[in-house]
Amino acid sequence: MQSYECTACDYIYDPEKGDPDNGVAPGTAFEDLPDDWVCPSCYMGKDSFEPVA
Repeated sequence: MQSYECTACDYIYDPEKGDPDNGVAPGTAFEDLPDDWVCPSCYMGKDSFEPVA
């Protein structure tokens, strides 16, 4: 699964780890995150993320 990086603060969303502090289970693909999910570091929306090369 593809990791994604927040362009505002460089937080990396790793689908293997998920975001358990915000209710996202490990193994959740970025595309499957809820539309209202935000970066846990800077609170920007999903549209602020780009795939990690």
